[in-house]
Amino acid sequence: MCTAAAALLGAAACGGPDSREEAQSGAEERTAVEMKDYGSEPTVLDIEEYTLANGNFRTTLWTGGNLQLTLMSVPVGGEIGLEQHPDIDQFLRIEQGEAEVRMGDSREQLDFVRPASADCAVFVPAGKWHNVVNKGEVPLKLYSIYAPAEHAHGTVHKTYEEAMAAEHEHHHHR
Repeated sequence: MCTAAAALLGAAACGGPDSREEAQSGAEERTAVEMKDYGSEPTVLDIEEYTLANGNFRTTLWTGGNLQLTLMSVPVGGEIGLEQHPDIDQFLRIEQGEAEVRMGDSREQLDFVRPASADCAVFVPAGKWHNVVNKGEVPLKLYSIYAPAEHAHGTVHKTYEEAMAAEHEHHHHR
């Protein structure tokens, strides 16, 4: 039921009042997926379409003054990487794949462990250590909302290694 409602809301928000299938058949009327950070401009887009089309480990899609949305594609067997955001709440929604979500009060004690798959939402309170591991056989496709923003406007990390190097640099210069 939740999925059907979300599909109808998505179609209504991005493609008009038609059903999702009808909206997709009229795709020529829709704007093509353009992977870029839309900044803090008013923006309406099909978040599922963008999330599934993203092939980078991380792509910032919208960065405002108090909120940021990033797209992620985690390879089979890969992970987001253990992290903590002291002053940032985080929301993640999985669009494709199977994951294991791990959270806890310290990096050594991730005592909250839950499976998550397509259509699941994950809420990470500020200050919690967390990681999401791809446990499936396809890339894990998800989007993440940070409040306030975590990454610089326009950030693209093509791989996990690139993301980790940038995170080290980012936190080293704070």
